[in-house]
Amino acid sequence: MHVPDGFIDAPISAATGVVAATAVAVSLRGARRELDERTAPLAGLVAAFIFAVQMLNFPVAAGTSGHLLGGALAAILVGPYTGVLCVSVVLLMQGILFADGGLTALGVNITDMAVVTTVVAYAVFRGLVKVLPRRRGSITAAAFVAAVLSVPAAAVAFTLIYAVGGTTDVSIGKVATAMIGVHVLIGIGEAAITALTVGAVVAVRPDLVYGARGLRQKLKLRVGGELVDVPDTAPVAARSHRKVWITGLVTSVVLAGFVSFYASASPDGLEKVAADKGIDAKAEKHASSDSPLADYGVRDVENARLSGGLAGVIGVGVTVVAGSTVFWAVRRRRTADTTPVSTGV
Repeated sequence: MHVPDGFIDAPISAATGVVAATAVAVSLRGARRELDERTAPLAGLVAAFIFAVQMLNFPVAAGTSGHLLGGALAAILVGPYTGVLCVSVVLLMQGILFADGGLTALGVNITDMAVVTTVVAYAVFRGLVKVLPRRRGSITAAAFVAAVLSVPAAAVAFTLIYAVGGTTDVSIGKVATAMIGVHVLIGIGEAAITALTVGAVVAVRPDLVYGARGLRQKLKLRVGGELVDVPDTAPVAARSHRKVWITGLVTSVVLAGFVSFYASASPDGLEKVAADKGIDAKAEKHASSDSPLADYGVRDVENARLSGGLAGVIGVGVTVVAGSTVFWAVRRRRTADTTPVSTGV
């Protein structure tokens, strides 16, 4: 659903840019409350994993493919505010380095793919978790439903943006029908990937899943007539994240560097709808089309498999570094804000 330059006119692109910038600013502040010793080291990895899985287009209908958007996955793993930042980092890297998603449309893409998907998914997820039994299977089930609904929600958001700022004269009814129809199917793939990933992490380290906090009730003992919490034998802060981090990074590299070669070559949902309905009539050349990594290939590397694999590995590396830098800075700011200050009295 990466919107290219030229699909949306300049005033609406600017307006969505303001919306996106505001959302990112709010998320930077909110992420300071979410990022702790458990989530901060993993947030950059989540961004890199989303980048890698987005390279894996899967077929959903005749001549159409889809790929992960990632808002639901990020929100459940590291929190909704941090989730918006994770997807935004991915979109920024894709737009600048890989000419995927227009630069003038960056506000549209962040609003649609980062903000809408994350907000809708996390709202649905939290609502379901409150009514489902308190167990791990409920987290996975809620993640599936949240992801399913987040994708058509993004399709609706794009349709609304196009309705007020589209550069071509195409019936909004036709755009809505086509966009929502194909993205309901894509949402099933999104849900499967999200549920499998969340379920895998919850199975081995539920303490690392933001959406699973509070899943396990603390044991209590009665002392002096009062109930007190029994301290954990292995404090969460003391448990190493290294194994999970390494496993996640290796998985991301394998997916982007090797598995991506076998991804569907069919156009994704927005590309297919745009071509069929004529939305792309005024599409513009990408400002980064001359990038050495444009279209997820390395320039001057003739072997297609090697070129795409190298581009994927580079993308994972750049995204994890960029994301980790952002989240480390946010985490450091939180630490500074909560450090006691001496009064000198």
